[in-house]
Amino acid sequence: AARGGHEAIIKLILKTGKVQVDVKNNLDETPLWLAANGGHEAVVKLLLETGKVDVNFKNIFDWTPLFNAARKGYKAVVKLLLETGKVDVDSKDKLGHTPLWWAAEEGHEAIVKLL
Repeated sequence: AARGGHEAIIKLILKTGKVQVDVKNNLDETPLWLAANGGHEAVVKLLLETGKVDVNFKNIFDWTPLFNAARKGYKAVVKLLLETGKVDVDSKDKLGHTPLWWAAEEGHEAIVKLL
């Protein structure tokens, strides 16, 4: 549901209170990681509002949700993540690159300014 940006389904699942919001798949991707990767602002916001997600969670490549949003140019998602005050903007992936490096590499000027 997070990967596809299905906000209504995420709301229903969260409402049950019986879900682990930081569960990971076989590629070490959490719902927040997947939502950020897809640029699904509303789903990212819902997951952040639970207060139970790790905003600095890294997948098998050491990419965090911020890496995904910065690399793909999802400005609104980057803003939401930064607003938590908990995001490690200097986090490095396995190649030693930061979210700022990825945003610059991909030509996302607005995100470079945010970071």
